[in-house]
Amino acid sequence: MFKLFVPSWNWWFNVITLKDIAKEAGVSITTVSNVVHNKSKRVSPELMEKIQGIITRENYTPSMAARTLANNASPIIGIINHLMTRRSGGFMADPFHNTFINSIEDYVSDKGYFIMVRTVEDSRELRSVYQHWNLAGMIFTGLFYDEFFESVRDIGVPYVLVDSYIDLPEVYSVELEDERGGYLATRHLLEHGHRTIAFASPLISKNNVVDHRLDGYKRALSEFDVPFDPALVFEQDMSVGVGVRFGEGVRLGHRLSKYKDISGIFATADILAAGIMAGLRERGVSIPEDKSIVGFDDNYLCEITYPRLTTIYQDVGKKGIDATRMMISQLQGTPIRNRKVILPVRLVKRDSVKKLS
Repeated sequence: MFKLFVPSWNWWFNVITLKDIAKEAGVSITTVSNVVHNKSKRVSPELMEKIQGIITRENYTPSMAARTLANNASPIIGIINHLMTRRSGGFMADPFHNTFINSIEDYVSDKGYFIMVRTVEDSRELRSVYQHWNLAGMIFTGLFYDEFFESVRDIGVPYVLVDSYIDLPEVYSVELEDERGGYLATRHLLEHGHRTIAFASPLISKNNVVDHRLDGYKRALSEFDVPFDPALVFEQDMSVGVGVRFGEGVRLGHRLSKYKDISGIFATADILAAGIMAGLRERGVSIPEDKSIVGFDDNYLCEITYPRLTTIYQDVGKKGIDATRMMISQLQGTPIRNRKVILPVRLVKRDSVKKLS
């Protein structure tokens, strides 16, 4: 007589539970839980070895929910965007943030943490996300000293700021040599004989990264005795999706094509520079024969533009790794030597700048 075997849900998907391990080891679930969560004082060395052997053999991994309940601590780190709207998938599709998030994900995967990426519009939504997901900590890009930042502090969990010029002693932050980057880009154009140089950027706010790059632009002009002309500063609203932002760059390229006296352009983001180049070409302007251009970031766009884009390099991946190191150090209570990290930049020369005679 045949006996019908009805496999369980766990059998189908090869999911082993604490109950399964406890049954095989001949112990209670509590004993297995103590081993899983390193409470070794409550378990004999012999049982510890036996249970760990089963865990290793079955490749058991405690669930996120179980870890949270057992340790009374969340394993989730929030990567929170407050810069871009949800329109056109702006945050995740942006080359900068894509590289930034990937570097964080790669780093935390071996540390027992998980990441959640979320765009929030205001302080109310930020508090809601924190409460619903029980975030262990949060990493932000591009914050200002305003009401939203105060709400970040009030929540009371560890946080790290990236590209945020908030100079407070308790803040953990990762920044860039933004002023130097603007200086190097502009000086490169000046050294090639350009004197009428446009500054193209997203909307400029006081003490944001673009404002610091503008300071570098002004410093380079001053060193070459070229007066700063506010009329050469071209701002575009870039707080939207990649496709739309590229289109904004194209439209700016159309505008710049009408300024015959402008021979050089410093664009504060590669995606903006790529759009400008496309817009100039659509109006019959050749690069670098008619106008030279320098970007900022050194992402993949630089290699696929024509001509290849001269730009300012920044290590976006290291930004993500350094921010995550700071976060995990806070969560684990380990000391951090420097609360502020400032990463270097350098000029990467390609084909988009022409030397004027």
